[in-house]
Amino acid sequence: MPDNTLTKRTWLDKFLDGLERVCNKLPPPAIMFIYLFVIVAVISALLSLAGVSAVNPSTEEVVAIQNPISSAGLIWFLENMLKNFTGFAPLGLVITMTLAIGMCEESGLIMALLQDKLRNVPPVILPFVVAFVGTVGNLASDTAMVVIPPIAAILYIGAGKHPLAGMICGYAGAQAGFSANLMIAGTDALLQGITNTVLDGFLGEGVFHVDATCNWYFMIASTFLCAIVIGAVCNLVVDKRFGKYDMSKSTVEVKLEEISATEKKGLGLAGIALLVYIALVLVGFFFGPLALIDEEGKRQLVKSPLLSNLIPVLFFFFAIPGLVYGFYTKKFKSSRDVNKAMTHQMELMGSYVAFCFFCGQFNALFNWTKIGTVFAITGANALNGAGFTGFPMLVCIILLTGFVNLLVPSGSAKWAILAPVFIPMLMMLGYHPGFIQLLYRLGDSPTNAFTPLSSYIWVTLGVAQAKYDKDAKIGTLAAGLFPIAIVLQIAWIIFLGVYMLTGAPIGPGVGTALPAELAHIAIG
Repeated sequence: MPDNTLTKRTWLDKFLDGLERVCNKLPPPAIMFIYLFVIVAVISALLSLAGVSAVNPSTEEVVAIQNPISSAGLIWFLENMLKNFTGFAPLGLVITMTLAIGMCEESGLIMALLQDKLRNVPPVILPFVVAFVGTVGNLASDTAMVVIPPIAAILYIGAGKHPLAGMICGYAGAQAGFSANLMIAGTDALLQGITNTVLDGFLGEGVFHVDATCNWYFMIASTFLCAIVIGAVCNLVVDKRFGKYDMSKSTVEVKLEEISATEKKGLGLAGIALLVYIALVLVGFFFGPLALIDEEGKRQLVKSPLLSNLIPVLFFFFAIPGLVYGFYTKKFKSSRDVNKAMTHQMELMGSYVAFCFFCGQFNALFNWTKIGTVFAITGANALNGAGFTGFPMLVCIILLTGFVNLLVPSGSAKWAILAPVFIPMLMMLGYHPGFIQLLYRLGDSPTNAFTPLSSYIWVTLGVAQAKYDKDAKIGTLAAGLFPIAIVLQIAWIIFLGVYMLTGAPIGPGVGTALPAELAHIAIG
């Protein structure tokens, strides 16, 4: 349990302590996913034998739960066990980014930058900055959940704060604030595509479509809301739970002192190398093959080769300045030192690789059995049959989405299931399809922060254990993330209500009400 400096235990402290104790009883991640695999296999088998199914509203096809404890299930598992592991997306992403960020860390670049530029950042401001960066980091999709928490930990140490509190703040920004951004991101295009597919099925091919910008104005405002709420909860709750950090627990050498002239020069050269690299990337986008050329001959960022291949682009973004700084400061004297640095980073990844093997098997089984799909459809249909309207109904849709998100973390998969129910139902009640999509996004983001089915919370825990506190457990993170998610969800719902009262558009030409050309389909 984190060191708590409060002399008087509040009800919130006691609740979070209890939550931490419960979560800490969970087994190690690899073992936990073995248990989950067995549990899902047994439940799926029983439900399959009982003939449980649901109709997918997007395809009108019956979705039946499949039995993994059968000949077909056994054959599927044997044929796909290796693929379930090697094809587990976080595996390559995390290892690649760990190598890149590790290059900066092993060379001393990150610590030198921290000591030179960020030592004097007021500690009270730091959580807001980290939360903001984490929120806008969704432009890099899942990469933000890997990159931002470890960097936030180092920033927190530099500010005299607990590194695990920093990781929680960064992770909450990247996960709970996943939908919000100042720019149009890949998430906007992905969800818009699903929305338009549903509209084609409901209204007819090409009758009405929404743009990727349909939620843009609201999400710009939400970016600042997320930063403020997450930063405030971290200051008022999370930081107080963790208290002062015992530097003896860290495996990372931290020197909070003035850097040398050589290190200053190294930072300058690393900065120049980074600027040259960024310039080359920009040239590749504006004049080369890194942009998506649309039918009108315009270069587009969304779905471009640049965003689609952002992981290798970010690999060099971190690796190049790390190498330049390391060789200039003599931290790296030869390629042997570079190899040693990479090897040291990989030594910390053993437990994560084991986790990926079993988590990959569980995720694949969960998808193959269709149990998550059936539960999601059933939940959506239950809301559809509730028969009440108004703002309380909108809140229920948000909360239902949040609950389903605990079981099915994939945002696109959930929207593909829920959109065919939510969109026609709410359009007939007079709501704009872009607004309906927004409701889904408000429920999809906050619970991302603490769902144990997200692989990235285990990635964050692994880094925390390896570098800052070997005794940290999943409950340590959950107790910090839970209040952030709950407060953000409440704040987002209140913000939605106020936003609706103002009548402000949620995106260019998009409001809450059904557009005039579609008013005839409304029943109320």
